[in-house]
Amino acid sequence: MIEVSNLIKKYDDFTALDETCMHVKTGTVYGLVGLNGAGKTTLIRHLAGVLKQDAGQVKVMGEDVWENVSVKRHIAYIPDELYFYPKATVRELQKFYKGMYPDFSDEKFQQLQEIFSEIPLKKPIRRMSKGMQKQVAFWMAISCCPKLLLLDEPVDGLDPLIRKKVWGSVLAEVMDRQMTVLVSSHNLRELEDVCDHVGIMRQGKVVLEDSLESLQQNTCKLQVSFADEQLPEMKELEIKNCEKEGRLFTLIVSAPCEEAMDIVRLYKPEFVNPLQMNLEELFIYELEEKIHG
Repeated sequence: MIEVSNLIKKYDDFTALDETCMHVKTGTVYGLVGLNGAGKTTLIRHLAGVLKQDAGQVKVMGEDVWENVSVKRHIAYIPDELYFYPKATVRELQKFYKGMYPDFSDEKFQQLQEIFSEIPLKKPIRRMSKGMQKQVAFWMAISCCPKLLLLDEPVDGLDPLIRKKVWGSVLAEVMDRQMTVLVSSHNLRELEDVCDHVGIMRQGKVVLEDSLESLQQNTCKLQVSFADEQLPEMKELEIKNCEKEGRLFTLIVSAPCEEAMDIVRLYKPEFVNPLQMNLEELFIYELEEKIHG
């Protein structure tokens, strides 16, 4: 669905994207994570066709995005900062989107009205709260039945119940129509619930991309203790991080948990126990490895 190759974008002397490469398969939910200033929003704006690259390629569905109306008609984009025409209402926006997107579905619009039932149809959107405006953005984007949905910090300002309903609607589109979703968010706990692939950005590059399942299977968190209260060298293990509290060591290792535990048991531990790693921990240790590795 998405192929980004050697993408470069500069602003005067600052390089926002530095030969960035990224690959997103059709029908997946891809989480783009990184520190502030890593280049996530700039990359998404290129995918939406808002920005033109200085060099490299940005392809969606096998075609260049920039000034390609036929491709953009199948891309819906919800930016971090929303903009609506000054006096536009939901009904007026519905008509506008129908003229822009050939696959806009009135039936889908009506179905989603049950989820967004608190949104007044005839009130100017810019007079609504930010949370309501974000709901309108999702309502319109999903009603467009896009092949690619781009989300930049998408659910900020939404209460937990609406967030759950919104994500439910998005994931239903992924399941029913093989819609592809690329989402950037600082809420890594939430991404963990919805994403099946992850890309980590640092200094304008995607430094790692893999399935979330693969990352979790190949990185293990262990708690161990030994009689002499010392940690053996264990050269067979690639230890990314080690913390000690009392007699207990907490290790992050690059190996499946069963394999890591078999190696640790060779050194006769008093105690060894695997712990579940979440996306936030994976992000921290993978990023630290890229910085210091």
